[in-house]
Amino acid sequence: MIRTEFFIPFVLIALLVLGCDNAVRKSGTGDVPETEVAELVFREYEYDFGKITEGEKVAHIFAFENKGPGNLVIRSASTSCGCTVPKYDKSPIPPGKGGSLEVVFDSGGRNGIQTKTISVHSNSVTEVVVLRITAEVVSRN
Repeated sequence: MIRTEFFIPFVLIALLVLGCDNAVRKSGTGDVPETEVAELVFREYEYDFGKITEGEKVAHIFAFENKGPGNLVIRSASTSCGCTVPKYDKSPIPPGKGGSLEVVFDSGGRNGIQTKTISVHSNSVTEVVVLRITAEVVSRN
């Protein structure tokens, strides 16, 4: 006959070990091993629109490439002002492939030199990359 005071702890320990092993295997993204990280590299980090007329909406596309061995995922892009809106693809970007992040700046109600930043958060080696746009907004005559 099996003694329950020895059997129950053995079963609990076995379940704990099997559960931990399964959790370790599932902790990664599933697409690439955790040792393979992405590397987000933009072609340019700043863009100057030059002189624009107040009320004008202007856009620029920041092109980038994933230079790391793992898939790149952009988690978010936040701006320093509500007048600047980023648009980007949320799909994973494989190693060696590229993508783009479009920034639209609305100069309505603005005047003079404007500098706005876009913080791009990803799973890259550098987790936050800061982009910058500038424009000289001139009033309508």
